[in-house]
Amino acid sequence: MLLEVHDLHVEFRTRDGVARAVNGVGLGVDAGETLAVLGESGSGKSVTAQAVMGILDTPPGRITAGRILFRGRDLLTLREEERRRVRGAGMAMIFQDALSALNPVLRVGDQLGEMFVVHRGLSRKEARARAVELMDRVRIPAARERAGDYPHQFSGGMRQRIMIAMAIALEPALVIADEPTTALDVTVQAQIMDLLAELRREYRMGLILITHDLGVVADVADRIAVMYAGRIVESAPVHDLYKAPAHPYTRGLLDSIPRLDRKGRELHAISGMPPSLLAVPPGCAFHPRCPMARDVCRTDVPPLHAVDEDRGSACHFWRECLHG
Repeated sequence: MLLEVHDLHVEFRTRDGVARAVNGVGLGVDAGETLAVLGESGSGKSVTAQAVMGILDTPPGRITAGRILFRGRDLLTLREEERRRVRGAGMAMIFQDALSALNPVLRVGDQLGEMFVVHRGLSRKEARARAVELMDRVRIPAARERAGDYPHQFSGGMRQRIMIAMAIALEPALVIADEPTTALDVTVQAQIMDLLAELRREYRMGLILITHDLGVVADVADRIAVMYAGRIVESAPVHDLYKAPAHPYTRGLLDSIPRLDRKGRELHAISGMPPSLLAVPPGCAFHPRCPMARDVCRTDVPPLHAVDEDRGSACHFWRECLHG
């Protein structure tokens, strides 16, 4: 396994109390595999990714327990200098807002080339040539000329391609893409997802795709981990999960996707709001919004039940949900 996360806990100490953003998350991804981490805003997806990358804001964030194994090494035991060497060359991240992630006062060719100067010891001229190659690889037209432009001179889709180029520059084994298509129109979303899938196959890299949109991951993910209130509530191969979800929250997310065979019918929505991480409900955190909730759901936290060999559900009544 390329990456293994075991029982990860992350909390944020605030003036209002302790927000437990990640509560016992476990996941894994192998070379050439795409894992989609799915959930509403505030479910802990991005915090999990930041913890894996070692870029969690500390303070106020703090990893309180868990192990993060990358190629068998526990990243949480490494010194910061060693951790920096893993970033970029071993794993890389594509951020949600490319305009904020890119330096506005540096030309994109210089930003891409800097990675080769720092990590590979190339000259500025050699690094610039590699930057142009990367821009061409992610299909930015007239790459040689556009390498001299600044981030604000590119469209949203082109900026996201630059972020992808930065992520794959050193050919890392693992790439984490945090909501890479959120601000893009549907056509550009499809182009970006196709590009990521193509690069994953070409470099045989592991890909963790963080999103709130089940529709985006249907054709590119191998497995899906669904998060709610800091926990993984369902994990399954993508086709199994779409065919028969084993958790009411996953079923609610699937039912809320617009479908052509439901034209003219009211769009389903999950009732209520996600809980505050400062005051997560007792028992199953989803029970205040769950149509299947019973007394045990209000008192007992459900473990991640083994639905079958490669699938789990954190629901007391997963069998009823699976066949419901």
